[in-house]
Amino acid sequence: MRFDLTDLRLFLEVAEAESITGGAARANLALASASARIRGMEEAAGTALLQRGRRGVTPTPAGQAVLHHARLVLQQMQRMRGELGDYAQGLKGHVRILGNTAALTEFLPEPLAEWLAAHPRIDIDLEERPSHAIVEAVAAGLADFGIVADAADGGGVSQGGLETLPFRIDRLVLAVPRGHPLARRRRIAFAEVLDEDFVGLGPGSALQEHLGRHAARAGRALKLRVRLGGFDAVCRMVEQGVGLAVVPQTAARRCRRSMAIRAVPLSDPWALRQLTVCVRRLDALPAHARRLVEHLAKDAPPAP
Repeated sequence: MRFDLTDLRLFLEVAEAESITGGAARANLALASASARIRGMEEAAGTALLQRGRRGVTPTPAGQAVLHHARLVLQQMQRMRGELGDYAQGLKGHVRILGNTAALTEFLPEPLAEWLAAHPRIDIDLEERPSHAIVEAVAAGLADFGIVADAADGGGVSQGGLETLPFRIDRLVLAVPRGHPLARRRRIAFAEVLDEDFVGLGPGSALQEHLGRHAARAGRALKLRVRLGGFDAVCRMVEQGVGLAVVPQTAARRCRRSMAIRAVPLSDPWALRQLTVCVRRLDALPAHARRLVEHLAKDAPPAP
């Protein structure tokens, strides 16, 4: 069964005019040609699509189904023409990116802002998810690309089947108040501090889920006194002695310029992570999305 766009547009016009003659005129077709097309559609469908009467025509139940899909198809065609019109006036595009907490808050804003400033007709949709969920979504075609932690030490996820490019190195550290006994430690294992109170990020945070899983592997649960929306607020709570926190080293360095905190490196292998850009196929991305991936990967440091 094959209906072309002319068939669908004609059927829509006939149904709205309740007349083959009126529909033909609206579709700029001769009556004989319109009648032949309607008959051809009914033969292809194997059933009547119009109920013919003295006062005109009305769609049969099968015709109502065709009418519903005709409207959807023609509306989609109109949207496509509108988007192509935007391209004709200058590139306009949209990129959907998924990232883990560290990528979205610490490493992505600066290079992304630089790229967006140079591409004013591109819009970006950012969403935070855990790395394993990002891989699944990218593989399913639900995002243009994602930024995830690698699986080299079991702290990240496998990106099997996806193309990957290095992005940044993410080091997790323990943020403690400046006068805390642990502030003198050169390194510390995560399991050593699970008896302490913690300050964490809000529900849905990819990093908080990551830390919760590692605490569970140690047979413990994080004792979270409060959850906050960002690393600066978390570090401010640490400074006031509310609890300890695991944060990216970049966040700890930034916060300790104005806060009385110390950053103690975590000795756990999973605390040193390679962040990578993952995509189904780089050469299959729209041109603007591919250029963004290449921009993000161009300053990647060597793997740890």
